[in-house]
Amino acid sequence: MIRSDEGEEAVSAMVTEVPDGSVRNILEQETLKWVFVGGKGGVGKTTSSSIISVLLAQVRQSVLVISTDPAHNLSDAFQQRFTKVPTLVNGFSNLYAMEVDPKMEDDDLSDEGLEGFLSELTNAIPGVDEAMSFAEMLKLVQTMDYSVIVFDTAPTGHTLRLLQFPSTLEKGLEKVMSLKNKFGGMFTQATRLLGLGDEFSEDAMLGRLEGIKDVIEQVNRQFKDPDLTTFVCVCIPEFLSLYETERLVQELAKFEIDAHNIIINQVLFEDEAVESKLLKARIKMQQKYIDQFYMLYDDFNITKLPLLPEEVCGVQALRKFCQHYVTPYKPSLVRGTIEEVQQRISTLRLRLQEAESELERLQGK
Repeated sequence: MIRSDEGEEAVSAMVTEVPDGSVRNILEQETLKWVFVGGKGGVGKTTSSSIISVLLAQVRQSVLVISTDPAHNLSDAFQQRFTKVPTLVNGFSNLYAMEVDPKMEDDDLSDEGLEGFLSELTNAIPGVDEAMSFAEMLKLVQTMDYSVIVFDTAPTGHTLRLLQFPSTLEKGLEKVMSLKNKFGGMFTQATRLLGLGDEFSEDAMLGRLEGIKDVIEQVNRQFKDPDLTTFVCVCIPEFLSLYETERLVQELAKFEIDAHNIIINQVLFEDEAVESKLLKARIKMQQKYIDQFYMLYDDFNITKLPLLPEEVCGVQALRKFCQHYVTPYKPSLVRGTIEEVQQRISTLRLRLQEAESELERLQGK
């Protein structure tokens, strides 16, 4: 799938005329209810999901951004503490944020009655705890009236597990049914003998699991509707990230989930006035993978974002960086212009002065 050095120039020629994309299509799609942002770890998913939610807050009545990544970074991005309860983001009247742990918390499952049995069930079937926790969170979210919900997801593997939750719960129900068929009569007698009552009956257990499964299936149908749901893939221009993005796109297609936006982070632009040999080599390497992104995903909106000298933290920084998500980034100084040459001369003079000062200092020792 990923090309070798042979024929790179031809590939580059094919993609040089491709216009840069943006996330405007997401902002203009008024029917969208769910926006997932995902990709490999450390590529800037949280920054992108934060900025997309900030942009959506400008055109929607109310927006909720949820982090389902165990290593929560939303609080760092907005420089505000968030919990599992939706909290209004400082500086906004219609943007809320929350951080949820996809694992069941200890106090969510007591050791008594039905809850104790469900706790045992979650240990028996891998992934059921996450599925049930996610279902409970979705139930909560559905009772709230948000125009659109943005998910800052965990790295790719966790995201794909999240999409498999309906089938995971199906297995859970099958397990319960097999237990019921095998030990039904004995189970009923035991519960009566112990005085546990109706709460611990087969019907109560099945009802609870069926209810959770219904929520997941209902939401899953929405996830598969391109009018309601889209997935934004975030990456950087490197081999492993390209490979991971391709894997993610293929899996999303398998789950019938719409994806037509790719954000490429940490790009060094060729037109930028760069003198460092290391940076020039890096630009050449990045361009090879950027070309391949354009070739593989020619029908996607590809947004390229610059590598910055500092992190994008705080509402002010997020709002400032928003512009590059809707308008293609252009370097402030383009190589070959009068301004760029003047800047280069000024930089060289400054370096010469610093070198002369250092020489005088060494000679004076």
